[in-house]
Amino acid sequence: MLSHPYQEFALSLAKIIPAERIITDYAKRLAFGVDASFYRLLPKIVIRVDDENELIEVMKKAKIAKLAVTFRAAGTSLSGQAQSDSILIMLTNNWRSHQINELGLKITLAPGVIGADANKYLLPYGRKLGPDPASINTCKIAGIAANNSSGMCCGVSQNSYHTLDSIRLVLHDGTVLDTGDTSSRAHFKQSHETLLENLAELSAKTKGNKDLSELIRHKYRLKNTTGYAINSLIDFEEPIDILAHLMIGSEGTLGFISSITYNTVIEHKYRASSLVLFPNIDITCRAVSALAAEDVSAVELLDYRSLLSVRDMEGLPDFIHEMPEGVAALLIETRAANQTLLEQQIANLTTVLAQFEQTNSIKFTDNVDEYSKLWAIRKQTFPAVGAVRETGTTVIIEDVAFAVEDLARGVSQLQRLFNKYNYDEAIIFGHALDGNLHFVFTQDFSSQTEIDRYEAFMNDVCQLVAVEFNGSLKAEHGTGRNMAPFIELEWGKQGYQLMEEIKALFDPDNILNPGVIINDDEKAHLKSLKALPAANELIDKCIECGFCEPVCPSTGLSFTPRQRITSYREIQRLRNSNENPSLLAELEADFEYLGIDTCAATGLCAQRCPVGINTGDLIREFRSERNQKHQSLSKTLANKFALIERSTRFSLASVAIAQKVLGNSVMSFASKAMTKISFNRLPLWNKNMPSRANYQPTTIKPVQESVQEKSRPKVVYFPSCASRTMGPAAAAKEQESLTDVTMRLLDKAGFEVISPDFTGQCCGMPFKSKGMFKQAEQKRQATESQLSKLSNNGQYPILFDTSPCKSMLSEDDNANSALNIYEPVGFIEDVLAKNLTFNVTDDSIMLHVTCTSRKMGLTDKMISLANRCSTQVNIPEHIYCCGFAGDKGFTVPELNANALASLKQQVPSSCSQGYSNSRTCEIGLSEHAGIDYQSIIYLVDKVTNSKETVRSLVK
Repeated sequence: MLSHPYQEFALSLAKIIPAERIITDYAKRLAFGVDASFYRLLPKIVIRVDDENELIEVMKKAKIAKLAVTFRAAGTSLSGQAQSDSILIMLTNNWRSHQINELGLKITLAPGVIGADANKYLLPYGRKLGPDPASINTCKIAGIAANNSSGMCCGVSQNSYHTLDSIRLVLHDGTVLDTGDTSSRAHFKQSHETLLENLAELSAKTKGNKDLSELIRHKYRLKNTTGYAINSLIDFEEPIDILAHLMIGSEGTLGFISSITYNTVIEHKYRASSLVLFPNIDITCRAVSALAAEDVSAVELLDYRSLLSVRDMEGLPDFIHEMPEGVAALLIETRAANQTLLEQQIANLTTVLAQFEQTNSIKFTDNVDEYSKLWAIRKQTFPAVGAVRETGTTVIIEDVAFAVEDLARGVSQLQRLFNKYNYDEAIIFGHALDGNLHFVFTQDFSSQTEIDRYEAFMNDVCQLVAVEFNGSLKAEHGTGRNMAPFIELEWGKQGYQLMEEIKALFDPDNILNPGVIINDDEKAHLKSLKALPAANELIDKCIECGFCEPVCPSTGLSFTPRQRITSYREIQRLRNSNENPSLLAELEADFEYLGIDTCAATGLCAQRCPVGINTGDLIREFRSERNQKHQSLSKTLANKFALIERSTRFSLASVAIAQKVLGNSVMSFASKAMTKISFNRLPLWNKNMPSRANYQPTTIKPVQESVQEKSRPKVVYFPSCASRTMGPAAAAKEQESLTDVTMRLLDKAGFEVISPDFTGQCCGMPFKSKGMFKQAEQKRQATESQLSKLSNNGQYPILFDTSPCKSMLSEDDNANSALNIYEPVGFIEDVLAKNLTFNVTDDSIMLHVTCTSRKMGLTDKMISLANRCSTQVNIPEHIYCCGFAGDKGFTVPELNANALASLKQQVPSSCSQGYSNSRTCEIGLSEHAGIDYQSIIYLVDKVTNSKETVRSLVK
């Protein structure tokens, strides 16, 4: 039950924000409140704002009610700055606009744009953002700017502070300032004259304080995100420019960043990397100092324990296993505008490195596959620690900076502290050119003894870095709650008082993210610590980073993989403790829909997860438990699958007749009524529902009788159960069945097709998705057995006409590795293409790469195939999984609608056809795109001729 002030606040918002975006129920508040840090606060209200006007109204009403607000972008921050126990403000997908300016020299970005997307927009111009945080595929622009995130190549000179062109912000009172707009600046100078005068006074006072000015200059020669960007007080004269740069790194405590314009940096096309091992950390760091004067874009340091943590990675050289204790490594990258210059730089760097004793090295390589493997070593260090941690512990990654000349001693002293406090698993890696080190260790917060150990360790770390070395306690991860109690230790009394004055000027009522950066509680970093209790071994290694969220189709509808795990952990904790049965019942009830029913369970989350967690596996386990009572029915369905196929074809034929007789409007109305009456047991009809498939395998004959059949290569063609039952939609332009088109294409390419009647056979995926694992394996094995015989145990390739079937047959742990199994894209590109002549069309087409294609690494190949066929291939943004998920599009259509919400607006007006490689996906894609989607086999058949036919025509 909300307290009275929050009830009144929620009611006041009801007139301007829809109820579904004002979230007060416990399950969602718990799940939505999670971020990547090791803190856990429970917001009273979560509000998803859709535009700047809504945001302004929320802030005005919060100011009147004196209720604290916290802004959340992607929730990948590590220091607790995106946590709230009051009002948490999140962004809808409506905050993703961008504008390229001055041929890519500048880019204006809304706060919800993902960093990697911004770089994708800039790539055609040979430009990129300066900041390059490790979370760039997930984190959003607002977070990058508000934390002044940097990264491996960014350094100090290319961070948000130094590449800021202009910023649009909303202050605590709802006032909007756009520093790139002359009229906005003029109006603000009148409306907020006192604020600007106070900033000017602080600037003058700081500049006049020689000791403080020198400290500021020293600190910001290093990477530094501890406290506010008070370097702005000595870097700029104009108060509005000071204000703009104070917003960078302010972590939502001074205002809301509504948009930002960056000066971009060059993205060199040519690059090469090398891994060099040195006998000890001292020699390693001396090499860093020498490299700092050369043309290097990144120099990453890995200590001995870091190298040990990844030594079992596939493809690493033998010397990693045999390296002596104490060695350290540098991973070096150089980039250039052309190949000649790159080769010159490699030669120079090789000469510089030759001055230092080395234990081993991998020479510079400009081969993308080879240098990608090298960088995979660096990227796997953090997950490597997370993967081996004890259940119940959390992974902490701290972030400090030393002057480069102090780097070797700094590393040695940190390692001494690891030994002192028994953090035996701790590793050190970092951006060596900037003296920026990350150290990773695991921590148990379940006992006071462990919390005391952590407190003593952090006290010593802060004393070491801030006092003994005069370094930065937070180089790029932001202050948050984690380092707030130590700001004065780093900056001294004068520096901290200056920051307190800044906070008071911008937020006099202390309602903007209170407790972050400015916090009087010296124990704040030890409170509200997040517990990670054991829940299920499938997900116990989750560190709640949120990297999975951009690819999840239920994001914004229900829970994401991270939120499902967070919620289930709390459910398990309550089950084990029995402390609040009523709350447990509430969470369990809500989890049925938010966690289980709306999960597509496609496993794309595992591709993004640093420790490879497939949340879909967990959900299938829950479905298995829930469906135990239906085991006998499932067994019957598996045994009578041929009957199910025939019944499905009959039903689809009946529905198609009804559609023709009644029309789309009446059918839609009747279907909605029946679905509602049946409590969603009957699937929801739409005009793109398939008609009955024309599956008659015994009547399909090769077209080219002139080719000697005995000379033809053979292929086993397995039409999926979807293709055998589901034909084109009644309203589709193309009415020929997929099986007919596939047979024609195979014949065109000169293949003899082995395709008997497969009625009753199935790869097993429909059963697996429901958690019916025994029946899934039964069907998979039966299909595999038949295909093994037909293919002469793998002598002939096997083609499935949809991608999910191939995934099920070839990626199962028990799969027959002798079978050579393909789905359409791989088979056409690898096998058929050499026998076909492609006549590229100028028709504009849409392309959807299915989940299973992405998981099988076929994304680039599918795009390449589409480009063979059309000069205008359109791949929509932000759509990874369509959310149809086999039958979810029928039973939970809102999941499909949510995943494809942005699709229709991305279809060019000149485009009338889309392509994919999964029949069920194509149903939802057609419905939400407003154009027909078909298998990519149709496209290839349309634009190709047999090379034999072409030769005959030439003759």
